[in-house]
Amino acid sequence: MVRFTPCVLAAAAMLTTAEAFAPAATTQRSLTSVSSRNIVTSSNSPTILSDMLTQTELPAKLYFPKDKEAAKYLGGVKIGSRKLTVITGASSGLGLNCAACLAKTGRHFVVMAVRDVEKGKRVAKEFGMPEGSYVVMKLELGSLQSVRDFVSNLKAFKSIRPVDNLICNAAVYKPTDPEPAWTDDGFEQSMGINHFGHFLLTNLMVDDMAKAKGARMCIVGSITGNTNTVGGGLVYPQADLGKLQGFESGAREPISMADGKPFFGAKAYKDSKVCNMMTVSELHRRYH
Repeated sequence: MVRFTPCVLAAAAMLTTAEAFAPAATTQRSLTSVSSRNIVTSSNSPTILSDMLTQTELPAKLYFPKDKEAAKYLGGVKIGSRKLTVITGASSGLGLNCAACLAKTGRHFVVMAVRDVEKGKRVAKEFGMPEGSYVVMKLELGSLQSVRDFVSNLKAFKSIRPVDNLICNAAVYKPTDPEPAWTDDGFEQSMGINHFGHFLLTNLMVDDMAKAKGARMCIVGSITGNTNTVGGGLVYPQADLGKLQGFESGAREPISMADGKPFFGAKAYKDSKVCNMMTVSELHRRYH
């Protein structure tokens, strides 16, 4: 039995059509910049807020065939009797702290699923993660092909050993962007990375995790996606998926919002968090 845990709150169920994940035609897009003004950093924090949630410059394409990582093998020997735990966005912020804490218990072998493998290796050492307690693997959630490649490499690494825990933590947050940026598949990036990438990942992993005893899947939500909270209800704009008009129209460029309305960066993030919580609620209903 797989347990599905929403961080913060679960919302009502939502289904997403398989057609949304069909390969999209490649389009050329210009570089998008994100202002670093008014971003507060703390000397007490091991990471910078902008490093946790945003990039200052995003390329027109996020994942190329040359980026595909060579498969690692014989992971079962390294994992041993420990729980096998996969964490997305594990090179900074909440994901990194979670990875380090679990690895240091000695009860978990952590797969750090990250965009930048070299950075992942560096910060794992900086945070004192014990040698042999983790492996860093490439995952670009802004590319559905990268998600598929990651799952393929993960299965090659672990062999028949099922994954015990999947923590979908990675996210982008770009509230000040005046125009939408797009994933490789043509989705607006907040929704494409935060929701669609993780939606595909969970669907590709659920059968494998069903083989593990006491498996757990966690999708990190946010109070900003809940209108019953101060952050979600009193801080404009509120999350609102409407009647999913944007999804019904394909959710691809130039359609940037789930409700089909004009792009609003802060709302795009909140909408993606609603979708995260709806997804985990539906997974719980179906499988737990």
